[in-house]
Amino acid sequence: MTYRSALVTGASKGIGAAISAALVGEGLTVYALGRSEAPLAELASRLGDRLRPVVADVRDHAAIATALEGVEIDVLVNNAGGLSSVRPLHEQTAEETEEVVTLNLTAPLQLIRMLLPGMIARRVGHIFNLTSTAASSVFPGTTAYGAAKAGLSQAGRVLRYDLAGRGVRLTEIAPGRVESQFYLQAFDGDAAGLQERMYTHQRPLRPEDVAAVLVCALNLPPHADVAELTVSPTDQASGGHVYPVFPVSPA
Repeated sequence: MTYRSALVTGASKGIGAAISAALVGEGLTVYALGRSEAPLAELASRLGDRLRPVVADVRDHAAIATALEGVEIDVLVNNAGGLSSVRPLHEQTAEETEEVVTLNLTAPLQLIRMLLPGMIARRVGHIFNLTSTAASSVFPGTTAYGAAKAGLSQAGRVLRYDLAGRGVRLTEIAPGRVESQFYLQAFDGDAAGLQERMYTHQRPLRPEDVAAVLVCALNLPPHADVAELTVSPTDQASGGHVYPVFPVSPA
C-alpha cells in the first residue's frame, strides 16, 4: 500500500463508516468527515488513532480546506450523498431539488478540485466516486438524484482523460440497494417502514460489501485502475428496481 491517508465523506454511518474501518485496517490514516460529532467520536474510539474525525458539512468545501490545512490526502472517497424524497420532480420543492444536486454532484466535484493539485504534484492519488445504479437505470421518483449521480459518473470519465499520465487513479463504484439509513429521510423517519419495504423480503448489499470492493480496487498495482464498478445485490435487477417475486430465504 503506497497510500498513507484518506478523506472519507459521509463517514459517520453506513457505507462511509464501513469504508473508514476498512481503510484503517489497511494501515491508512483516515480523516472521517461528517456533520455529527458524536458518531464520529464513537467511530474513533472503536478504530483508534488512525481515525481522525472532521466535523463539517460536505457542502462547505472552504471549511473542509481549513480543517485539512497542511494534510496531504492520497485517497478521496466521495461517499456522502442524500435523497430528500422519492417522488416525481414536479412534486418536489425547489429546496429539495437543489439539496440533492448539491450533495451528490457539486460537493464531490469541489473536493476533487481542491485535492487534485496535491495528488498530481506527488504523483500519488486515488479518487473514488460512489454513484448509484440510479445513474444509469430508471428508478421512479429519483429524477434529481439520478441526474446528479449520472453527472458525477460522466465527470469521472472526463477526469480520466485530464489525469492520464499524472499518476492519479479514479474509480467509480455504483452500488445497488444497500441496507443503511440512506432512505430514512425519504421515508419520513419511519425506520420500521423502511426496513419492511426495502430490506426484509430481499437480500440487499451490506455497507461492508461496498468497502470490500473499494479496498480491492485500491490494492491493485499503480499501473492498473478499475475505472467503473457496478455492485448489485444478487436478487436485484437494475432498470426499474425489479426484484424476484418469489420469497428469498435470508443469507
